[in-house]
Amino acid sequence: MSTLSTHVLDSVLGRPAAGLDVVLEGDGVAVSATTDDDGRVRFAEQLAGGVHRLTFATGAWFDAQGREHLHPEVAVAFTVDDGPAATQEHYHVALLLGPYSYTTYRGS
Repeated sequence: MSTLSTHVLDSVLGRPAAGLDVVLEGDGVAVSATTDDDGRVRFAEQLAGGVHRLTFATGAWFDAQGREHLHPEVAVAFTVDDGPAATQEHYHVALLLGPYSYTTYRGS
């Protein structure tokens, strides 16, 4: 089983995206969380191998700040390896967010 965290950064303002709602789904897991003051969430759930999805409520977050935006949400699907070498592996899925674009990557 693996663990997961995420970090969201506002690429326009150059600061963490605090207060952004995130949903984690996959393999029987469905949990909601909100990024902390540093734009981070560390999920307590253990993830089995397979496809999982993080959905970030970016539209509501931008709306709350009175900022224009293009994407009402950002969904990032990723695969957790279920091989023997993956036991207790940590996944960190980061999101660099702008009002009209986003980039995601696997961090450390």
